[in-house]
Amino acid sequence: MNKWNIPDWLEKEVRNRDKHCIYCNVLFEENNTFRKSMPTWEHIINDAKIVTIDNIALCCCSCNASKGAKKLIFWLHSSYCIRNNITTETVADVARRALVQASKEANNFIH
Repeated sequence: MNKWNIPDWLEKEVRNRDKHCIYCNVLFEENNTFRKSMPTWEHIINDAKIVTIDNIALCCCSCNASKGAKKLIFWLHSSYCIRNNITTETVADVARRALVQASKEANNFIH
């Protein structure tokens, strides 16, 4: 288990899946010298208790710092995302699935 309470098996699966930032698609390289494009752990839905393959991902430092504690759907409309051409269509599948799930949950709450 790492310091973010991500089990070893899950960390391995996520590292195998996420070779690029799930938001801006920057490639994570072994000898990455640019801090802004280094991989960081991301809870797509900002809830540290949700430690699943669908909520844990790797994104670059820049995207992680920009998103912070914002909900993904709101962050995608931020000036950072607009400036970097990050949209619901350009994010990785794992982020798109989280958006769909959040939308379903919101609809269930309304009805």
